[in-house]
Amino acid sequence: MPDLSSALEIVSLTHPGMVRSHNEDSIAIEKEIGLAVLADGMGGYNAGEVASGIAVAMICSEVKKALAKNKTEALNGSAVETLIAEQSARANEAIYEAAQSQPRYSGMGTTLVVAFWHDNQITVGHIGDSRLYRLRAETLEPLTRDHSLLQEQIDSGMITKEQARYSQNKNLVTRAVGIDPEVEAEVHTYPVQTGDLYLLCSDGLNDMLPDEDIQLTLSSLQSNLPLAAEQLVQQANDNGGRDNVSVVLVRVTKDFPAHASWANRLKAWIR
Repeated sequence: MPDLSSALEIVSLTHPGMVRSHNEDSIAIEKEIGLAVLADGMGGYNAGEVASGIAVAMICSEVKKALAKNKTEALNGSAVETLIAEQSARANEAIYEAAQSQPRYSGMGTTLVVAFWHDNQITVGHIGDSRLYRLRAETLEPLTRDHSLLQEQIDSGMITKEQARYSQNKNLVTRAVGIDPEVEAEVHTYPVQTGDLYLLCSDGLNDMLPDEDIQLTLSSLQSNLPLAAEQLVQQANDNGGRDNVSVVLVRVTKDFPAHASWANRLKAWIR
């Protein structure tokens, strides 16, 4: 597998917000292999923090193990999708079993969004209402669709997107990691272009900040990712900060094909 450190610029930031006493979000970045994982935990007595931590740690560990076994073979899109789906299911099993066996963790769970860049593509897996957006040519587009009651109401035409901003049902997810014995991640693969900017976030961001403001901040600050991340978190907190807020920003700085062509390898050697 190629080292993606020079192809991806990645920054992350997490904050407990203005209301919560502790932070139940978890983030992991593995820049060399092009992996970012974000989870937003739920459950009392810090159990949400435990759930999100288990999910992030397990997926990072298992993806790295899988890549180590395939050092000479690039995983294709379908293989990566299968890998993310399988490891999300394993994380679900681990969290569910921990919640069943330890009363203090009863009912804990977490959302999950996994982004894996490979061979000029991004494979995205998600469960719940944590999101992944793509900014391309000044256009912001969500690449995930919330697994939530609110999204189902929007899809069915019961309410409009504008009405959804003021709904009391924002935090009711229809799919989460660790709540049920089994859960299925939604996984898709998309082509990547140089210059793309990707945002992974917990709902503490998009519940406090409309997409239009997210787009404006990313467009104006995309050349300074640390400042962009700080600004997004600050805006969420300025607007109430009712939940933990976490962001991961990933900018694609150059192509990252799985295997350089013979001609390109020769050119590099000649240089």
